Amino acid sequence: MAQIKALLFDFDGLLVETEWSDYKAWAELYEEHGHDLTLEEWSVVVGTINPFDPMAKLRDLTELDLEEDELRARRLARKMELLEAEQLRPGVQACLEQSRELRLRTAIVTSSARSWIEKNLERIACPHEFDIIVSADGDRAVAKPSPALYSNALSGLGVVAAEAIAFEDSPNGIKAAKAASLFCVAVPNRVTDSLDLSQADIQLSSLEETSLQALIAEAEGVPSAS
Repeated sequence: MAQIKALLFDFDGLLVETEWSDYKAWAELYEEHGHDLTLEEWSVVVGTINPFDPMAKLRDLTELDLEEDELRARRLARKMELLEAEQLRPGVQACLEQSRELRLRTAIVTSSARSWIEKNLERIACPHEFDIIVSADGDRAVAKPSPALYSNALSGLGVVAAEAIAFEDSPNGIKAAKAASLFCVAVPNRVTDSLDLSQADIQLSSLEETSLQALIAEAEGVPSAS
């Protein structure tokens, strides 16, 4: 196989645990109105732009005339409150430092908006500078599980699929990476750890579980002692 030259990272739930705060804020709102929002229901939105509207579902369940603007504002405030505690996930900083030592190019590839990514990178004072950020910015046609974002990232970095590794946390993200012919490492979070991530080439409980060098050796098809 080709030599690995680039690492492509999903953002939400992979680099930073933003998925749980988003889900938890909605789940609490449902609880206030006597209903449950299950992880199974929520999982369809993870890693993509999905037409599922939690507010519309809550309105149907309660059959009430909800003050939707007020509820959305309160939910967003709660989400941001929960998010304040979240920094880079375990093992991410070491992985990024190793990528710099190995002179690998790095990208964030996300179905979220670029403004959201930049806001969170600034919030956590991320010390790593990514070469590019490729985002869907509300365009469902290019959002994962479409491979479009990954294809654009490869083009932007000037590498081919065999020269890159994708890091993902969700089925939608993994489908996108594999459709782009990428070697994919799955690292689930609290929202996705019960989902089927078997399409990934490797699944880790955390990026602390192994070294970047070992993952590169696996992707390149080289025997590794790690």
